[in-house]
Amino acid sequence: MNKNYVALLMAGLAFSGIGTANAAGKDGVAAVVNGKNLMVEEIEAAYNANPAIKDKASFDEFYSKTLDIFVDGEVVYQAAVNAKVTDTPEYKVQLKALQEELARKIYLEKQVREKVSDAEVRKLYNEYKNSFKGEKEIKAKHILVDSEAKAKEVIAKLKKEGDFDKLAKEYSKEPAELGYFTKDVMVPEFADAAFKLKKGQYTKAPVKTQFGYHVILVEDIRDAKPLPLKQIEGKLRAMLAQKTMGDVVQGLQNKAKIVKYDTEGKEIK
Repeated sequence: MNKNYVALLMAGLAFSGIGTANAAGKDGVAAVVNGKNLMVEEIEAAYNANPAIKDKASFDEFYSKTLDIFVDGEVVYQAAVNAKVTDTPEYKVQLKALQEELARKIYLEKQVREKVSDAEVRKLYNEYKNSFKGEKEIKAKHILVDSEAKAKEVIAKLKKEGDFDKLAKEYSKEPAELGYFTKDVMVPEFADAAFKLKKGQYTKAPVKTQFGYHVILVEDIRDAKPLPLKQIEGKLRAMLAQKTMGDVVQGLQNKAKIVKYDTEGKEIK
């Protein structure tokens, strides 16, 4: 059965509200398709190879939802074999390409596992932490409306000790909460107005941006701090993996004897 086909189908599944099933099968057999056994361990392998899916569903839920997909895949595969698709030039060309790509993938993944250690991740994190430049960041809310007149109406109500959250629910086109942010992440007009305010202050005039007219309230001001390792470990590992793969490929190129030609058959120096 074509597991890539099945994996693509599985990736789009929603796992909410699924009843559980006994995923033991019958003596380890999940289904029999035209006399061929489809094993539970094949479905387990697909489940274990998809961490994102494992976070959303138990194996019983996954099994219940995907058994028919595996059966369908096996039916189509058997039909393809009976139609002698595996003897066609198209199949052989694509199979060769897939085998080469799989070999490259497994080789590079092995190199990454061997070279990207916890110590390397910690070293990169310490470099990030040591080079971190503390900036001011603010925690703010805003009320976004379509017109300057509406924004002035909101400000007038705030001056009469109106409740910002209630006014946001009544007027704003977007959720009010913006959380903490540094000046560089907001559009200039918004950032300039927000960072002039003190804690507890709101803008006394509408702030116009490409999104509309804002009324901004600053709830807190603090110095930005480096993100904790746990929060960015995945990104750091991905960065190290990318660098490692680049270094591995470059190292192999340096050792290899390579001659390249242009479209006219002339050697490229």
